[in-house]
Amino acid sequence: MDDHGHGPAPRPEGGTGRPPGDPEHTEPLGTGVARPLPYEGVWRFTAAAVDASVPQARHAVRDLLFRQGVPVSEDLVQGLLLIVSELVTNAVRHAALLSPVLAVEVAVGAEWVRVSVEDNHPYRPTALETDHGRTGGRGLLLVREITREAGGVCDVEHTASGGKVIWAALPLKTAGAL
Repeated sequence: MDDHGHGPAPRPEGGTGRPPGDPEHTEPLGTGVARPLPYEGVWRFTAAAVDASVPQARHAVRDLLFRQGVPVSEDLVQGLLLIVSELVTNAVRHAALLSPVLAVEVAVGAEWVRVSVEDNHPYRPTALETDHGRTGGRGLLLVREITREAGGVCDVEHTASGGKVIWAALPLKTAGAL
């Protein structure tokens, strides 16, 4: 989360990915300086690693997307909210002992939205294989599947403080809609 969502990925290289002259191009012609679209930005909030933080984080992300006017489809919103719920739930269930506070970040670019959850627990989770005989334990599989179906990417990274951040970046428009 060091780059606050402004690193080389998932933002397309070279700014907006739109050619100069395109009406949605955010760079004034001849200046070489990109102006952000009205909905672009990075928002971060912290929450206690308790069960009540799961719906609070989901509602905060939903309200933020709406308030900023991010051009997201209802399907994409539902996918993002499910991802946030799963990631916060995992942090509450598996990291709370070593990380009583977690951070949720939403970074919105011209063509993508990225949600991430950071905690201070050093354990790097892996997506478990599906075991139909047990309940639970499939949250990261679900996150990976939602992200893949939306044409996005997700990953787990270590933080400088020894914790981890789990993130998913989804395109605002599907490849078929472009």
